Amino acid sequence: MKIAPKLSRIKKGECGTEMHHLSELDSVLGSFATYARLKGRYDDDWIDRLNHLYTTIILIIFTIVVSTKQYVGEPIHCWCPAQFEDSHVDYTNNVCWISNTYYIPFEHTIPQHDGQKKEKEIGYYQWVPMILLFQALLFKVPCILWRILTASAGVNLDKIVTLAAETAYISAEDRERTIKHIVRYMDRWLENAREYRSGCFIRLRQQISKYCCIVWGKRYGNYLVTMYMFIKLLYLTNAVGQLFILNEFLGTNYNVYGFEVMDHLARGIDWADSPRFPRVTLCDFEIRQMQNVHDYTVQCVLPINLFNEKIFMFIWFWLVFVSTLSAGNFLIWTYTMIFRQHRLRYLKKFLRVNDCYKSELDKKMAIKFGEQYLRQDGIFVLRLVGKNANDVMVSELVLQLWNYYRNKPLFRHANQISDDNSNV
Repeated sequence: MKIAPKLSRIKKGECGTEMHHLSELDSVLGSFATYARLKGRYDDDWIDRLNHLYTTIILIIFTIVVSTKQYVGEPIHCWCPAQFEDSHVDYTNNVCWISNTYYIPFEHTIPQHDGQKKEKEIGYYQWVPMILLFQALLFKVPCILWRILTASAGVNLDKIVTLAAETAYISAEDRERTIKHIVRYMDRWLENAREYRSGCFIRLRQQISKYCCIVWGKRYGNYLVTMYMFIKLLYLTNAVGQLFILNEFLGTNYNVYGFEVMDHLARGIDWADSPRFPRVTLCDFEIRQMQNVHDYTVQCVLPINLFNEKIFMFIWFWLVFVSTLSAGNFLIWTYTMIFRQHRLRYLKKFLRVNDCYKSELDKKMAIKFGEQYLRQDGIFVLRLVGKNANDVMVSELVLQLWNYYRNKPLFRHANQISDDNSNV
């Protein structure tokens, strides 16, 4: 797989606009750009994909299963009086489907008052496909918001991480060239995102932005980190909040549904006749004939609830599983990215691997390399590369970025002063 020939003719010292470097980066993708797009985006980690991709797919599959049963099969069957003709039976099935049925156990007497029947009413089964699609949309919203926010960040995060992840599929020569172009692009982005204005207020905001996300922005080097932590929090809030949404939708104590299932399994209780998802319900309706109104109460079977019970049982355990992983993932990212010492420790590890952390000057410049050059957003991009590629790729990027930083005029000037002082 060959990289576009025009990239080899780019002069080493040539300085272009950010769009020019983005064009170079797109060219490096070459013929595997389509392949990368087919495999999906790489601008998040696997917990995010568990939320917005795999959970969405599961919910859509459940929607198809329930919709097929509702709109292709017979979702309800009612036991009608013997004098009912076929058209009357069809009418009864339809009117009981669109009007809510209610559940009364066989050992209990049917209430006479409408208010008591209203309390036992089941009104969710017609809307299950819609609520499942709505759940899938809620899981997708944080991902859509994240991609909108990163599009305005001044860096094509997905392209950087995608290129880094796909280097395993190209030759060694193309791999080296790809790494150099990633580093050039990151260097251009880091320089363009720097605050070149001066003033006490600006310096104060820059200092605050190093230690917390109260002050954030593209010029303060913590825009991507702050937005990503916000999206992580949205994923967690969504997964937990859907338990309460389903609690309101189903009209039952759905929050504890999974615990009841486990308790029934442990005690060996038969839950074939579930009060949450009853298979046999009652339906009241009226038929007007001239001036006479006839009241009927029929017994109906809801085969769809056989599927609904298993689906919402799985969803309860899945939401708890996703919520737990999302909470742990949020705390891990908070621990590694918010605290300054952990960010620097992450960089120093790769500098030591590349024998770039030896002298006292290296140790001092490593701090500046992390805090003034890469800053929080640059280290965040490296961590994403590590999540989607491997630490070897991160090590090579850190080495190339370190060499870029050492060749900058300010670093060379500091190095010269240090050598002069040591000679004296």
